[in-house]
Amino acid sequence: MNFSCPTCQQPLTLSETGFDCPNCERHFDRIALCPDCHQPLQVLKACGAVDYFCQHGDGLISKKRVEFTPAFIAD
Repeated sequence: MNFSCPTCQQPLTLSETGFDCPNCERHFDRIALCPDCHQPLQVLKACGAVDYFCQHGDGLISKKRVEFTPAFIAD
């Protein structure tokens, strides 16, 4: 899914820590969403591993299935 910067409307690029706008150089955090219910996932970190858990009944979600969205979309 492609997202646009809310400030300059240019396409955002996905980085390790979130979404970046190459035009106005703004950074937006990313939020992990469940691919089934589209609710925010709980991020579980242990021993260097990152797992995602859906508290809305879908349980543990594979990181290959997680949908990421800019934080300003989820507000």
